[in-house]
Amino acid sequence: MGLISWKRLAASLHILLVLCLSWTALAAQADGDEEIVTEFKKYFRKYKDTPTRIEAVLSLEGSELPEVVDVLTPLYETAEPEVGMSATRVLAKFKTRPPVERLLAALTTTTSPEIKVGILRALAQGHYADSQAGILPLLADGSWDVRRRAIQALSIVGDLSSAEAIAAHCGETEHAVRSASLEALADLKSELVLAPARTDLGHESWQVRASAIHALAKVRHVDSIGPLITRMAREEGRLVEDIGLALGKITGRDLGPRLDAWQNFWKSFEGRFKIPTEEELKKLREIQAQRKAEYQPPPGAVAYHGIDTPSKSIIFVIDVSGSMEQEVVNKEKFKETDYPSWKRIDVIKTELIKTVRSLEPYVQFNIISFATEVKPWKKDLVRANPLNKSSAEAWTSRLEAIGGNSKEDLARAGLVGAANLEGGKTNTYAALMTALGVEEGKETRDYETAVDTIFFLSDGRPSHGKFVEPDDVLREIRSANELRKVVIHTITLGEFEKDFMQRLAAENGGTFVDLGH
Repeated sequence: MGLISWKRLAASLHILLVLCLSWTALAAQADGDEEIVTEFKKYFRKYKDTPTRIEAVLSLEGSELPEVVDVLTPLYETAEPEVGMSATRVLAKFKTRPPVERLLAALTTTTSPEIKVGILRALAQGHYADSQAGILPLLADGSWDVRRRAIQALSIVGDLSSAEAIAAHCGETEHAVRSASLEALADLKSELVLAPARTDLGHESWQVRASAIHALAKVRHVDSIGPLITRMAREEGRLVEDIGLALGKITGRDLGPRLDAWQNFWKSFEGRFKIPTEEELKKLREIQAQRKAEYQPPPGAVAYHGIDTPSKSIIFVIDVSGSMEQEVVNKEKFKETDYPSWKRIDVIKTELIKTVRSLEPYVQFNIISFATEVKPWKKDLVRANPLNKSSAEAWTSRLEAIGGNSKEDLARAGLVGAANLEGGKTNTYAALMTALGVEEGKETRDYETAVDTIFFLSDGRPSHGKFVEPDDVLREIRSANELRKVVIHTITLGEFEKDFMQRLAAENGGTFVDLGH
């Protein structure tokens, strides 16, 4: 046998050996996967505490057995939300097709809306290709939340062939589904969104109007400019600013929420304006940045710590935890105002009272203080009339930092109750959920809220509550605010979790302000 033949034989033997080893490894992995699934079935129900149940679910991560779908999907109906989120994490990480096909099959066999929603979230999170055929039938589901999740999953898959099916739901009476349809079509960059979005600029629900405005900003078209300007003349509050931003994204002009400026612009260019390309937009923004023209807030705008908003429905959320008793370090930054003391709490109280005094009568507002517990000033938003403003000023002036350093001497002396150190923690999750109008056990359907803007001021990271880890708090707020569409501005003073506060604002359409230490 020649040398070449020996080399070929050796190469063939090597390939055969690799295949044998691969088959052996796959068989071993399959055996291991079957064993872990069997153990999960045997032991999971015995675990009563949530952390252990979560760990048990995550132990299935990496398994490619379709049976993993069978044991995890029922948890969406019966288990705690945190356990369900762990199941989604596992179901969204399959690398082979069989378990994905099992997920799609489960959509057709289950009658549970909770299981359908859970599977749709896993399909979306996993970005599984070729899943449209399994998702499309759910657009006719009896549950509005299932229809909404199906629309979102289709948009994330990113196949334009789904656009017509999604567009058919732009006329739904359920506002959440209507908004989801507009947003999905905009994410797909489909011009099918243009007609319904222009129509919905006049919708009764401000959340639907917000979705329509943002959709027109994403799918830029010259025929949307006139309707947006017309709507700006009729709109009130925060959405005036949203329309200004949308018009800026479409035209490349930075005229903000100034109606007269947009009307003059359109009077000059209507009928001959061409939508700028992305490259032209970039150049226009560079020119505008060089000019550095001073922004003039619209008349009646609410100003708080450098953030202006035309909103007429506002909640101020103020941290009164123990650390707010500390003094500000950068006193130069605050020297222009006469504060009762340099304590953070006194600086914040003084600025809030100034803002409340300046509120126009048509603004509705509320104030929430929080430490370990959350304490609203009023049950609901109230008009900024003289009586309510006086009441808010008096209530705010009585706020004190709870359980601060000055109380530690009391604790050391044995007066633990008077010190109330436990009451001075930072329950960020509960404070934000209260501001968003989310109550424990409240149905998802109760997403329509009058408030559209929150100012959240805190000096520390979360340290108490149902969720404490910043990532967990951010996830829960994103979920609660997905349908509510409330803008959350964040303001920090002192030592704080900067990344958390920046992300909280960025993920909820707000502005982040650092007041220093």
